[in-house]
Order: sequence, then C-alpha cells, then structure tokens
Amino acid sequence: MRVLILGGNGFIGYHLTAHILRETRWEVRGMDLGTSRLKEFLGHPRLKFIRGDIRKHRALVESLVRQCDVVLPLVAIAVPKVYVTDPLRVFELDFEANLPVVRACVRHRKRLIFPSTSEVYGMCPDREFDEEKSRLVLGPISRQRWIYSCAKQMLDRVIWAYGFQRGLDFTIFRPFNWIGPRLDSLDEAKEGCSRVVTQFIAELCLKRPIRLVDGGTQKRTFTYVTDGVAALMKIIENRGHACTGRIINVGNPANECSVKGLAFMLRRMFLAHPNHRGDRKVSRIIVVPAREYYGEGYQDIMTRTPSIRTAKRLLGWRPRIGLREAIKRTLDAFLAENEGP
Repeated sequence: MRVLILGGNGFIGYHLTAHILRETRWEVRGMDLGTSRLKEFLGHPRLKFIRGDIRKHRALVESLVRQCDVVLPLVAIAVPKVYVTDPLRVFELDFEANLPVVRACVRHRKRLIFPSTSEVYGMCPDREFDEEKSRLVLGPISRQRWIYSCAKQMLDRVIWAYGFQRGLDFTIFRPFNWIGPRLDSLDEAKEGCSRVVTQFIAELCLKRPIRLVDGGTQKRTFTYVTDGVAALMKIIENRGHACTGRIINVGNPANECSVKGLAFMLRRMFLAHPNHRGDRKVSRIIVVPAREYYGEGYQDIMTRTPSIRTAKRLLGWRPRIGLREAIKRTLDAFLAENEGP
C-alpha cells in the first residue's frame, strides 16, 4: 500500500509516518513545509518526502494523489488563539486548500481518510458526543472561534455528499485532544500558538504564570497519540470495508480532566521531574477572563467527551493509556526535546 500524508511533519503526521515505517511494509509519500519532526526518517527507503505547500502546489498534490492508494490530508490550523486573531487564514487553509485534495480523490478514485475535529460538536449538550446522533451546535457569527469548527464541519458534509453522489471511498475520523511527544515546540508556546498541554508546560519552563481562562472549569478528554494512531491504522487497513462511509470518534472518554485540574497536575509532575526538583521559582496559577486572553471573538466549550462505541464496534479498538500516564509522557518528552536530559 502507498499512503499519502499531506502535513506529514505535523504532530499526527509524524507519529503516523513513524508507525507505518516501523511496523509495516507500506510506502509513505509525505508533503509539508518543513522537516523538523521527520528528520530521523528522511533517508528511509520507503519514505519519499516532498517540501511543498498545498495552497501553492496544487498540480504536485494532484500528482501525488494519483500515485497513492490512500490519502490523509492532515494540513490544518488547530490553535484556538488563531481562530480569533486570524480567522480568514484558518478558513483559507482548513477549508479552501483542502477542498481540492478531496476533489482529486474523487477524480482519481482514491480512498480518503479525513481528519475532522471534536470541535464540530461545539456546544452540544450531550454527555457523550455520538457521530450519528449528536447535534453540532455552534455559537453566533460574531464569535470568530467557531470558524475552525464550521470549516471542518462543512468539509465533513462535502465529503459525505461526494460519497453519496459520486461513490467516494472515505472515512472521517474525529480526534479528541491527542497528546504526546512532539506535540508543539517551545517556540510555538512562547508565542501562545500551542495547545493547552504544551502551553502550560512551556509556562512552567519559562517561569511564567499559568493562566486559567475563566477559571479553567472547562473539561477535556485527552488521548495519548499511540492510542490514536492504533485506531488510525485500523481505519487505513479498513478490513471488510467496515470503515467506508463512516465517521469515527477517536478519543478516550475515561481521560476527562478540567483545565484547572490539568494545570495543577502538570505543576506537580514538573516539580517532581529530575530537571526541576530544585527549582526555587515556580509558576503561579492564575485566573484570567476569556476576553483578556483571547479577545472579543472567543466562546468556550465546557465539555468535550466522545462516545467511542463506533470505534469499538468497527475497529475492535479501545484506548489503553490513562490520563496521568498520558500527561506524564507528554511532559517528559517536551522537556527532553527542549531541555535535553
């Protein structure tokens, strides 16, 4: 099998590429703007990596789609702060640049595995979000943070329509807060453009306050990346075509934690780490209003818990890594990547 991973140097792209090269005989075609995560694999005989931009190199992308069996377009902006500060860039990349990839898969009859997001459920009141039954509840247009969710949801609907009308072989998967090594860099966190786990770790490293937006009562469920990739591999294999035309949540409902609880857990683990046991200065944990942290266009999601009944039934999959272990592994990896042993 030949797998095309657009955004191969991203967090999920890197871990998926690494797993394929280590555990299978498949070939990988990768494309991204850089190679910071993938450096260790660039000489691998089953990896062909091309530096490129899906927004500018459409003919190249079309050619790569034609050469491969399975296509995963993993290119997206997935940072809440950017949704508010630069919503047009989010729309242009997450929707407009990905739509031609979807259409290329239709033209060349290639299998498409599309990364949706847990954010499409928005402010759904359900205790667990179900792929087929839960409502997708977004806020008002003036709250720009919803442009990411809306762009992803629209592509979900377009892909579904291509499957219904044109016979596109697709699976949509929805990752719920995947974490692990190489999630974000310290430089990204310095600019406030990383995700919550790595943002908090970076604040601890830099001795800056950890800011809890509106008190940090929002709850998230965190999925360790090896669990997520294990599910994704089963989706790619698609035994018996069980995943064709399906939407599948990939998350760990047992790993629910409030953002406030996450901050205190990380601080305890950070101060127990060999690199920081003797630290005299420790980050304070403070509360800030959402308007101060994000600006006017933000609106939060208070819970985000997946139903994984579909993944269990179709894939025979269930997550294995618990919350504390997932957080600790992510912390240890971040410190090793940015501070050394």
